[in-house]
Amino acid sequence: MKYDLTIIGSGPGGYVAAIRASQLGLKTAIIERYATLGGTCLNVGCIPSKALLDSSEHYHNAAEKFTAHGIQLKDLKVDMPQMIKRKDEVVEQTCNGIAFLMKKNKIDVHHGHGSFKDKNTIIVTKDDGTTEEISTDKTIIATGSKPIVPAAFNYDKKRVITSTEALNIDKIPKRMVVIGGGVIGLELGSVFARLGTEVEVVEYADRIIATMDKDCSKELMRSLKKTGLKFHLKHAVTEVKATSRSVTVNVQKRDSEETFEIKADYCLVAIGRRAYTDKLGLENVGIATDDRGRVEVNAHLETAVPGIYAIGDVIKGAMLAHKAEEEGTFVAETIVGQKPHIDYNLIPGVVYTWPEVAAVGKTEDELKEAGIPFKAGKFPFKALGRARASMDTEGMVKVLAHQETDEILGVHMVGPRTADMIAEAVALMEFRASAEDASRMSHAHPTYTEAFKEAALAATADRALHI
Repeated sequence: MKYDLTIIGSGPGGYVAAIRASQLGLKTAIIERYATLGGTCLNVGCIPSKALLDSSEHYHNAAEKFTAHGIQLKDLKVDMPQMIKRKDEVVEQTCNGIAFLMKKNKIDVHHGHGSFKDKNTIIVTKDDGTTEEISTDKTIIATGSKPIVPAAFNYDKKRVITSTEALNIDKIPKRMVVIGGGVIGLELGSVFARLGTEVEVVEYADRIIATMDKDCSKELMRSLKKTGLKFHLKHAVTEVKATSRSVTVNVQKRDSEETFEIKADYCLVAIGRRAYTDKLGLENVGIATDDRGRVEVNAHLETAVPGIYAIGDVIKGAMLAHKAEEEGTFVAETIVGQKPHIDYNLIPGVVYTWPEVAAVGKTEDELKEAGIPFKAGKFPFKALGRARASMDTEGMVKVLAHQETDEILGVHMVGPRTADMIAEAVALMEFRASAEDASRMSHAHPTYTEAFKEAALAATADRALHI
């Protein structure tokens, strides 16, 4: 079997790279070690977590908001097995869709663990131990990442769990400890908090979602506290011990000797992810990895070995499915001689809690650190008619624009459907629009996107109309 391009890993980066390569006329193969395609994102990440987030939000609204809407319910309860079943069906449909796309685009799929024999030969080891060899001109490493779990946390996949196991809990826990106040921890923590679990979040930094704008951290934390989440900021977990029925988490206050214990049914470890580059035979081709398993690449996303590329979570940068997709397309087009481009500053980040958090561009702290003069405009959703109509009044939109040129430098949103709203900001920033450009665009009324227009007005000349 001889291919122009072989991709190891079928996550969003890998399968998109395969499709684009096939469209460009390359004979393409994809290697996937698991039975289903789609990688972490489709199987145990983005898609199943969003399915549970939506289900839990429906329940939360029924319990907390329906009465205000004039909807009366009796005997409201959670059918957790059905919730998990629906999640699994969404995953199955999505993964089957990827399999269909492989067939449609005439991409050969090889199931098994791929590893390099040499630069142009990949060994595929199947579950039964048998192997096959693939000859390839070019290769893309797109093997994704896995959760980081320190030895002191005693990860057992039963009581001490990661996001993978959390997606299959079929009985609502009474108490859960989440280690890590980042995207994954807060999304899954909010799922169970909505369903009635007492959730405590331990975060080493001084705020949650620490890489995002401070106003986003503040707004989201205020909302999540109302849902029932409890936060221990500036605290570290020193040890986790589990029995067959419970966990005990030892916590220490940062820069202090003060310690305490938290007992719960589960401990969810969500402190980050590490590149999954184990047993790829990288040493056989002379590719090194850093302390987080990542591979170094050049501006063309090519490794130290010509013809071998790497994308997504196995290289530096945000671990986002849509970043990996852009990189997959970028490499496929580069291989055939095109001149693609990725602006990493304009890849949006989203937290799918409710309210949602979405951002693109620079934060206020980043602009201050770089010495860039800027002005800020903010608009709260509580001042928006559409938000009041849907009872989604928490959060705000913040627009950061250059003090002198008025170019939009960053947009930060906390509120309803901001995951979808952020695309407007990305489009404007791709064309280097000014805050005034955004403020003069007609936005349908009543919509959530009017908050973006109002924030742009506030940034332009402090002239928001509805506050």
